[in-house]
Amino acid sequence: MVRIAPVGRVLAVVAATSLALTACGGGSDTAAPSSPASAAPSSAAPAAQGDGTLTLGTLLPQTGSLAFLGPPEFAGVDLAVKEINEAGGVLGKEVGKIHTDSGDTTTNIASQSVDNLLAQKADAIIGAASSSVSETVIDKITGAGVVHFSPANTSDKFTTIADQGLYFRTSPPDKLQGRVLGDLIVADGNATVAIMAMQDSYGTGLADQVAKTVQDGGAEVVERVDYDPKAAEFAADIAKIKAKNPAAVVLIGFEETAKVINELVKQGLPADKHKWYMVDGNTSNTNYVKMPKGTLKGVKGTIPGAASPEDFQKKLLEINPDLEDFSYAPESYDAANLIALAAEAAKSDAGTAIAAKLAEVSKGGEKCKDFPSCVELLKAGKDIDYDGVSGPVEFNDAGDPAVATIGIYEYGDDNKYPTKALEYRTGNIEG
Repeated sequence: MVRIAPVGRVLAVVAATSLALTACGGGSDTAAPSSPASAAPSSAAPAAQGDGTLTLGTLLPQTGSLAFLGPPEFAGVDLAVKEINEAGGVLGKEVGKIHTDSGDTTTNIASQSVDNLLAQKADAIIGAASSSVSETVIDKITGAGVVHFSPANTSDKFTTIADQGLYFRTSPPDKLQGRVLGDLIVADGNATVAIMAMQDSYGTGLADQVAKTVQDGGAEVVERVDYDPKAAEFAADIAKIKAKNPAAVVLIGFEETAKVINELVKQGLPADKHKWYMVDGNTSNTNYVKMPKGTLKGVKGTIPGAASPEDFQKKLLEINPDLEDFSYAPESYDAANLIALAAEAAKSDAGTAIAAKLAEVSKGGEKCKDFPSCVELLKAGKDIDYDGVSGPVEFNDAGDPAVATIGIYEYGDDNKYPTKALEYRTGNIEG
């Protein structure tokens, strides 16, 4: 796998800062392996210069197939900004915050939201939750010299995407989640496995890794269906799986998984006869509560991120008392804190300047766990190593966290999973 060397990322930032360039086209077909050459493209928008006030924009789901992830992500950003401003803000000024909706790939909401954020001079944009949505806007964001920082993108594509050194994420690439889930399926004694995966960069990439891990572990993938998440029904897809009578069924998708589950039950493949496994995109505490009691009992799901401490959850509930899911709240909180600390370290709110310092504040210095303590160290002239709620972060050369934790959760009789995982597995992204 090709990666940006450290000097390549620095050169990309310098190039984006010093050259007057023209805007890149949008869409996902511009993805290319990152390298010193591709990190500094010959066509990009002028780098944002900053105005002395750090402005954070959010591009998170208020509507669409991942809307259930929006509330905890917004709460994580809101909590971070509250604490940052209570500690004196960034560069002596309060941090600005602009929330927008990312929608999903069935609409053009994300592109319109990015236009709105850029018009209001956002220095960094936190989002989207959906990898496919981020793919549609990454060129527009990074081409404007703005940091694109996702708390929830897990597609492996972003490790090598052409991003001008401006894309970062606090969630790990799916190769780690796929390995953990695949190992879990094999460890549970399943000899035959069917995979039902939504057909996009998230679904197919994660399905590929799960399949490889399952097969490497000695089990057999007897059926794989890559489906259109916008399909009206999934009867034919489930019929293919039923014909192979698998011991386990892996469901990789978003909110449409509720329709898939209804069809599994209808065709005689309930969770108490065929073990179901889910992933972060569909492990939800709101999507299945209206189903008959016990429909999801025993179903296991994986969600990237370490355990959210109880005191952190309490703080989030003060921000939004209606929270039922806490998925990606820690990653969103850490994203906002890291951006703020990088701006302080750079003594600038310009996107390219922030990007140049993000890796530096994430590793190698004196450890600190929140903005107030970290910023005091910075003001004292010390190098810092921010260890967040989501984990140690520590960005590698591609803007990915080098080490990450995956939680394994199990649904109860109420079709909900507890906020505390059965177990947590930590791994190196490169391993």
